[in-house]
Amino acid sequence: MEKVKHQWAAADGGRRVRRHDPERRTRILDAALDVLVTDGAAGITHRKVAARADVPLGSVTYHFASLAALQAQAFSWYVEQRTAEFEGLFTAVRTHEDLVEVLVELVQGGPSRRRSAVLGFELHLAALRDPALRALTQKWTGDSRAVLARFTGPEVADRLDALLEGLILRALLTTEPEPREATREAIVRALTPVPGRDT
Repeated sequence: MEKVKHQWAAADGGRRVRRHDPERRTRILDAALDVLVTDGAAGITHRKVAARADVPLGSVTYHFASLAALQAQAFSWYVEQRTAEFEGLFTAVRTHEDLVEVLVELVQGGPSRRRSAVLGFELHLAALRDPALRALTQKWTGDSRAVLARFTGPEVADRLDALLEGLILRALLTTEPEPREATREAIVRALTPVPGRDT
């Protein structure tokens, strides 16, 4: 299907009418996420998002009157997608080894995981100054830990979630990727119950 590139189409008498574009708002949110990846929360503007989404600037400001609203709703859209994706990763987990493999891939996934990881940390940085975004990150963390707890119990899930965030951040920042086996070893240790505590 040909991509819709123009907001307006000619009508009778030369008057121009708005073309029906029900996916426009979602395209704008996806474009906002792309801008957040490349330019960060400090660099996002209505104009950049409009260019990325291939829509008029007025269309962006129509849907999102303020930049804060655009950013907040883009992050919310990201968390909604990421939460569903995260849960989906575990649908085929049947054994301890399956679980370890999924978790290692979360850290070692390479470019396919980088975009999501960058967005996650941009959200956390923005949330330092925005209580509404902090509520979003707390809900996201709670949902993620609930998924992990199905396989590990709540105590181990909390510890494991914190470890994964640290490993993913380190993978983003390092100039020399950590060997896969080192990541595996750290995850296996986190999954090992602590006597007297993880009961």
